[in-house]
Amino acid sequence: MFGAGGGTSSYQEIEETDLILLWGSNARAAHPIFFHHLLKGVHRGAHMYVVDPRRSESAQWADVWLGIDVGSDIALANTVAAEIIRADLTNKDFIARATSGFEEFATQMEPWTLDRGAAITGVPADAIRQLAHAYATAPSAQLCWTLGITEHHNGTENVLSLINLSLLTGHIGRWGSGLVPIRGQNNVQGGGDMGALPNKLPGFKDVADPEHRARFERVYGTKISAEPGRHISLMLEAMEEGSLRTLYVVGENPVQSEADAARTTALLKGLDHLVVQDLFLTATAELADVVLPAAGWGEVEGTYTSSERRVQHADRVIDPPGEARDDIAIMTGLARRLGHSWPDQSIEETWDELRSLSALHTGMSYERLQTLGGLQWPCPTVDHPGTPFLHGRLWSDDVGTPAPFMPVEWVPPVDQLTDEYPIRLTTGRRMDSYNTGVQSGRYSSPQRIRGGIDLAPEDAQQIGVSETDTIRITSRRGSIDAPVRLDRGLRPGLAFMSIHFPDDVDVNQLTIDAWDPRAGTAEFKATAIRIERI
Repeated sequence: MFGAGGGTSSYQEIEETDLILLWGSNARAAHPIFFHHLLKGVHRGAHMYVVDPRRSESAQWADVWLGIDVGSDIALANTVAAEIIRADLTNKDFIARATSGFEEFATQMEPWTLDRGAAITGVPADAIRQLAHAYATAPSAQLCWTLGITEHHNGTENVLSLINLSLLTGHIGRWGSGLVPIRGQNNVQGGGDMGALPNKLPGFKDVADPEHRARFERVYGTKISAEPGRHISLMLEAMEEGSLRTLYVVGENPVQSEADAARTTALLKGLDHLVVQDLFLTATAELADVVLPAAGWGEVEGTYTSSERRVQHADRVIDPPGEARDDIAIMTGLARRLGHSWPDQSIEETWDELRSLSALHTGMSYERLQTLGGLQWPCPTVDHPGTPFLHGRLWSDDVGTPAPFMPVEWVPPVDQLTDEYPIRLTTGRRMDSYNTGVQSGRYSSPQRIRGGIDLAPEDAQQIGVSETDTIRITSRRGSIDAPVRLDRGLRPGLAFMSIHFPDDVDVNQLTIDAWDPRAGTAEFKATAIRIERI
């Protein structure tokens, strides 16, 4: 929407902002380093509003917790927008100079009264009004989100609804005010920057643009297709249709990380050839025809990019174990076996090739990264200091292309609640564990909460179960058994399961593979279930 695939702000800004809006993120557990920066802002006096179905560890630090019904984020964002407009709290100067489409957007927001928003979201009208007025009138504000917004069948629209709020209020493009998508894994930002997206080249250049393709073709010495590739959800569909018969999986464990795990496993088993390149023999690697052992952090040299767009250099400090090799070395060797004369390059030479193609990184020499401890893109020249926040142009005399309002309509989750499936299950992370547990499950932790299902005490009492009892959980896709844990942060009708222990409790046997058509992300956050005593 703004022309750059990264968060707009620096971590320091959340320490100095006036208001923090944490939406769909339990950053205390899922992003603890970022949350330490956030807490500095709270301790300095920032007001914090948390929008989350659960009263999570993060929500406990909030001035106001808005306990939203799962999947009603657009309804809440539209109601907040409508209240800001009705209360005449918009930033009129900013809207006039830096945006487009406001009149149409305002018209489409008119039906979103406080009462309608409250009825759909479960958030009291007074709380919605308070959030709208506080966000609109704050001198500066940071709007942060993560997978609680994006892991829905309409995740992209969820994000657009939040961006609309920043445009209404001018909370974008200046110090202390911005949009912060907190990245869920180390170097997710760096992967996108390097072109690990089906429709982008490094530096977020569109693969469909012939001018951009030509530049990369000259350096790479090969033709690049103008057609976008497939994201993982489309790959699974192609396997189902029979048009994708071979798969090369690098650093991913889809057998345990993808929704509707039974379907995913069956599709991978049906391939003609499966290659897995990973640090450990994952559940996916166990299905592979060929396993390529890769080196991990500390065993390779390279760069990593954080949620604030900061690129940092990391040295190799130990040798990889056994036959494990650097990913680049593995791929270079494979390319040669396939008849391509890829040259031997140092890591720095590979990085310099990237710098020659991505204007975001041109000024980031290895020497500067090592000396300065990192730089934030865009950094277009070798004397550029890096960019702490993005889109300052929106406040300049030369705005360029205005930022468009993008009105979106709310639709409920695909997996609807019924008398047969009356409880909403949402998933997420715990403090001490990581994704499917491939790495974090290999050590013990005094903070570890093993796999199970968290229930509201009222639901447990109604069903007739107590903490540690094992129950059967059934969705429209399958059933699993799990022990009960009571959580007073859950409202009746809402259950929570972590994703970290698929060997014990495989929650993705339950989740639905409905996915966002733009991003390809499945709706992990909204599964309809029933619970039975066994």
